[in-house]
Amino acid sequence: IAEAGVNHNGSLDLAKQLIDVAHAAGADAVKFQTFKATSIASAKASKAAYQQASTDASESQLDMLKKLELSADDHVALLAHCRTTGIEFMSTPFDLQSVDLLMELGVQRMKIPSGELTNGPLLLKVARTGLPIILSTGMATPEEIRTTLGVLAYGMLEPTAAPVAGAFENAYTSPEGKELLRTRVTILHCTTQYPTPYEDVNLLGMDSLRALFDIPVGYSDHTPGITIPVAAVALGACLIEKHFTLDKNLPGPDHKASLEPSELTEMVRAIRNVETALGDGEKKPRPSELGNISVVRKSIVAACDIAAGDTFTEENLAIKRPGNGISPMRYWEILGKKAPRDFSGEEPIEL
Repeated sequence: IAEAGVNHNGSLDLAKQLIDVAHAAGADAVKFQTFKATSIASAKASKAAYQQASTDASESQLDMLKKLELSADDHVALLAHCRTTGIEFMSTPFDLQSVDLLMELGVQRMKIPSGELTNGPLLLKVARTGLPIILSTGMATPEEIRTTLGVLAYGMLEPTAAPVAGAFENAYTSPEGKELLRTRVTILHCTTQYPTPYEDVNLLGMDSLRALFDIPVGYSDHTPGITIPVAAVALGACLIEKHFTLDKNLPGPDHKASLEPSELTEMVRAIRNVETALGDGEKKPRPSELGNISVVRKSIVAACDIAAGDTFTEENLAIKRPGNGISPMRYWEILGKKAPRDFSGEEPIEL
């Protein structure tokens, strides 16, 4: 997933250019953010430190978000551009009305961002859409993730009923709820800091998430460059999400922690190579190396001329390439046997 996020800066034209870049880079999907600023932040909400550093420090979070909204018409235009371009359109809803808008647009899946992991009403509404769900887990403890999954399981099992005490835990532990979570939810390991220091990435946390929840695990990356997401794929991440921009120097909260077009292209290429290289896990000679077996392995050969009837000894036997004769693993079996015929020096031994 190429995360355009709010890097369009409120410009529909810029958003379309981001779609083109994501498609050209080879990403499977391009993702935006859907929200109504007044529905998700109060006038007193402060900005994160990284937002303060990259936007007008005197501006409130609410005012910043208002500049980054996409209208319903913008969404329609972007979805149409994605279809024309040939890349999946995605967007993250941050409020209940935004879920409705994305459902009207006919999106294929829902993404829950880390900041909404404790937003029970939003979780329940997303679960009841019936769509596959991607859940980011930045800032979350295992207990919080379990509670969130309980809300999602309940919403999948109960399309209309209001939750009562214990309902989420019961849904999470039920066989039906477990199966729905396994088949419809992907958890993303994530660190909510822009950019994320390498020492705070903790990629091995993906293993913990798999062991704890038995759900497919991917990775949402906020580190500089492409090294960490590529490493995550090598460690088994089934999905990668990464912010990108047209230019890191553009004004806005997320540009500096995003990849530029050439970097996004390189990341996708590297991930595809790693995916291919992971293979099927079965250890056996691969097609490309079969022809090298006889070249680099060795056979038992005559160290000197050997006459028929002579005894094979350590002095008249040698081990040399090519490996198209008797394997050296049979060396001790051959010692002491009689030569069945004459052998010239370096001729492969036959029995």
